[in-house]
Amino acid sequence: MAETEEKKSLAKKRKRRYYEPIIKRSKYWPVVQLSKHRKEFIEEVSEESLKRILLVKSSTKELIEEIETARYREMQRMKSNPWRVDPPDEAAFWDDIKKDLVELSSSETTDQDIQKILKKIILRYANEVAGNFRPNRYTVTRNIVKFGFRRLLNAARVKGLFAIFKSDYNLTDKIQIFGKIKLLRKLARKGTIVMVPTHFSNLDSILIGWIIHVLGLPPFIYGAGLNLFNIKIFAYFMNSLGAYKVDRRKRNPIYLETLKMYSHLAQMKGAHSLFFPGGTRSRSGHIEKSLKRGLLGTSVEAQRSLLMNEDTKHRRIYIVPVTINYHFVLEAPSLINEYLKRTGQERYYREKDEYSTSYKIIKFLIEFFKKGSNISVSIGRPLDVLGNYVDENGQSIDKHGNQLKIADYFTSHGEITEDDQRENEYTRILSEKIVTEYHRINRVFASHLVAWVAFRHWKSQFPKMDLFSFLRQPEEELEIEYEVFKNEVEKYRKIILEKKANKELNIAKHMYRDIEEVIALGLENVGLYHLNRPLIRKGDKIITKSLPTLYFYHNRMDGYDL
Repeated sequence: MAETEEKKSLAKKRKRRYYEPIIKRSKYWPVVQLSKHRKEFIEEVSEESLKRILLVKSSTKELIEEIETARYREMQRMKSNPWRVDPPDEAAFWDDIKKDLVELSSSETTDQDIQKILKKIILRYANEVAGNFRPNRYTVTRNIVKFGFRRLLNAARVKGLFAIFKSDYNLTDKIQIFGKIKLLRKLARKGTIVMVPTHFSNLDSILIGWIIHVLGLPPFIYGAGLNLFNIKIFAYFMNSLGAYKVDRRKRNPIYLETLKMYSHLAQMKGAHSLFFPGGTRSRSGHIEKSLKRGLLGTSVEAQRSLLMNEDTKHRRIYIVPVTINYHFVLEAPSLINEYLKRTGQERYYREKDEYSTSYKIIKFLIEFFKKGSNISVSIGRPLDVLGNYVDENGQSIDKHGNQLKIADYFTSHGEITEDDQRENEYTRILSEKIVTEYHRINRVFASHLVAWVAFRHWKSQFPKMDLFSFLRQPEEELEIEYEVFKNEVEKYRKIILEKKANKELNIAKHMYRDIEEVIALGLENVGLYHLNRPLIRKGDKIITKSLPTLYFYHNRMDGYDL
């Protein structure tokens, strides 16, 4: 009887959680229109990128130096940091570029000759970056994700030999979505959405893709790190879902300009977009404190370009901050070790703990669904490209609720103009606003709280010791009396509840439970899957098996002035 009631309750929740598609026919999805004209779009990206580079590097000598620098960096990258996903003809391509340059040096060089080589490089980059969205493959992939995850979830939560074939539970029972959902759906009908989530795990990309589907939004194009394509299971999903590839190893201006132009033009054409403005997964466990402004700046530029065109001057681009809230992060030990190695240099030794194969990912998912740990996704209030909130009509408003005319911010002497310095400043303001929103909409979990309290308690015992020396302390010598720990958790929970009342952060519902339950839930979930658990209760003591990993989870609460 109780089981039947639970099923009925779950059915009602699912009905509330799934949303009708705002565009039901796939042929009208903006990303489909972009993919339909993929070849022409890549050519447009190449032409516009070339124009932008020629504005900055106008002389023949400067262009040759730019090409030579790009070739040198690419050759170094191939030697020092090759990936499985790299094209097999990379070395041959850059050898051809070298031959082209040699031929130019032995003859009279013209601007057209140099531009032809430059265009060749840009076109290759544009083809590398470009996604290849296909509606039929998207539907199949979406159903595979739903079916596969549902099977795992039911096998973990429903007793019986054939539980894997049941459908009593699905992803909406495991992953909760909160925030400005209705406003997001409404604005997606009016303009172009640019979703900017926090980034902690390689699972984020697939998770956000599923969230977009649940909210009834059409598919987004999104920038996915090329490293994800090294893992076969991710490569399949990424290619099917229309991801465009972002290679963080490539730092030469030609590549970066091509990447930014791809994002810029896609937004202008109305394709809803998603990228992680932190640039990569948070190695330290902190919520992003500063953002990469390259792709973010393309939204500012795209809005200005739309305003300059009479046919598109009323179209708006809306920035939507999103936080992904996990009790534990699959890659936490390897991420924090990489962070400490980078920041501590010789003062810290890195131990390898990588999850880099499809087998390990699937193994993790099975373990994840076996446990009671959940994920929540918080949808922030949409912003314009200047960092102002927008209302339900898509109009920018100031802190007093007064409407703002966004065109005024791009106007000089009565005309809308391009001004790189001004737009760089707008991008800086927008990035700071997004960071503020991340902290405001972040949902604090019990696991974050217990990690914060334990790490701060132990660190306070060594006030003169720097972080790296402290992290080398023998873990077997660190312990806290449970009653002391409980009192400290209660003290910090009160502070967190005050900050929740002041709208400085958000919290999970379980944070209101009895303090013993909060602590038990936090200890159960923090570092759930790791071989060396960062926090454990052993009798009347709290101990750690991995101080660096505990530091990673502690950092989630850093930045709130606790």
